[in-house]
Amino acid sequence: MPDHEALHQHESPAREVAAFLRRRSEQIAQRWADEALFRSVFTVSRDEAVEAGRVVVDALAQVAESERVEDPDAEAFTVVREQLAGMAAARARHGLSAAQVSREVDALRVPPTDLLATDLADAPAEHLRACTTALTVLTGTLRLVVLDTALSEGQALIDRQRMQLLEVATPVIRLWDGIVAVPLIGTLDSARSQVVMETLLEAVVAEQARYAILDITGVPTVDSLVAQHLMKTVAAVRLMGAECVVSGIRPAIAQTIVQLGLDLGTVVTRAGLADALGYALRGLGADIVQASGGASKR
Repeated sequence: MPDHEALHQHESPAREVAAFLRRRSEQIAQRWADEALFRSVFTVSRDEAVEAGRVVVDALAQVAESERVEDPDAEAFTVVREQLAGMAAARARHGLSAAQVSREVDALRVPPTDLLATDLADAPAEHLRACTTALTVLTGTLRLVVLDTALSEGQALIDRQRMQLLEVATPVIRLWDGIVAVPLIGTLDSARSQVVMETLLEAVVAEQARYAILDITGVPTVDSLVAQHLMKTVAAVRLMGAECVVSGIRPAIAQTIVQLGLDLGTVVTRAGLADALGYALRGLGADIVQASGGASKR
């Protein structure tokens, strides 16, 4: 009796797939190394691609052995997340859509399926179908795990880039010795307001500023949470030993602050950035001289 016929009489299809994966690990890894997903990531050394393939095959064998081929939370899939998901995320960063990445991952199903059909060529058709189904379900779960992790990493990348854009969009300008300013343009939300506070406080410390100007001339409106964030920023600057001057408050923003009942009695406000700078310069003891208006006549 052939070995595989004796085996399938005692083993479940999933366990037989596990034994097959261990037995054919090298051949599967070699074929995977030529697939687009591996080939495009491991561009320097094919041996690295083969080794990565062996690691993934071994992890899939562990999943099959535990008979959890449908469970993306199976413990052995942790290795797959660390290996293949990172590769898929790299492909996504290079501009591939989720559908394209999915197709590249699905292509990994073909080599082991072909090898399984060869190994079980003499097995009963029903048993071959059962083992093929188990392998198909396993590779389908593999694709689900990879895409889920890749999408999560992609979202994390988007979040990091968003924070970087917020920081770039919140420049701190050193206007004079001891005077810094943050000119804000565009819509303010809670996340950006938090970045404004952190950036301004860091600048106050770095520049040893005595005055920090928060200019919101370019902000069309704010909601209640943002207005409260601005007030907290003023208070935080005071705690750092500097005075915060808010300039450029639009009528709509002024109405919002009044309707919220926020107390601005202790907050220094000025109509525009120039007025705020003049206030800060006078506070530092600098004289501001108005230039002569007319040219001398000959």
